[in-house]
Amino acid sequence: VQLVESGGGLVQAGASLRLSCAASGRAFSSYGMAWFRQAPGKEREFVAGINWDGGSTDYLDSVKGRFTISRDNAKDTVYLQMNSLKAEDTAVYYCAADRGLVVVTSLYEYDYWGQGTQVTVSS
Repeated sequence: VQLVESGGGLVQAGASLRLSCAASGRAFSSYGMAWFRQAPGKEREFVAGINWDGGSTDYLDSVKGRFTISRDNAKDTVYLQMNSLKAEDTAVYYCAADRGLVVVTSLYEYDYWGQGTQVTVSS
């Protein structure tokens, strides 16, 4: 599976962005998907995850109520809608795919990664 992120950019605090991750390869609908982020000098952290059919999701506590992960298996795409952005959301955002059946938060469980898209939120 190859993953390509898009939709990042520079926005002001309080604005919204929608990230997209397009997958190519076989059986996208069988993969759990997630978004991670990595800020300069910090470890990569789990932001949001969704299981293969979209029936289960999980979020980092600090983004609950502001971010929404979704997927369209017909388009082989997963999305991250980010609202009420804060300066502390500034990071490179990565899309990842996992062959497990449940949402997992450890980056070591993910088999495939995109190259990332930069999100910068100015205060």
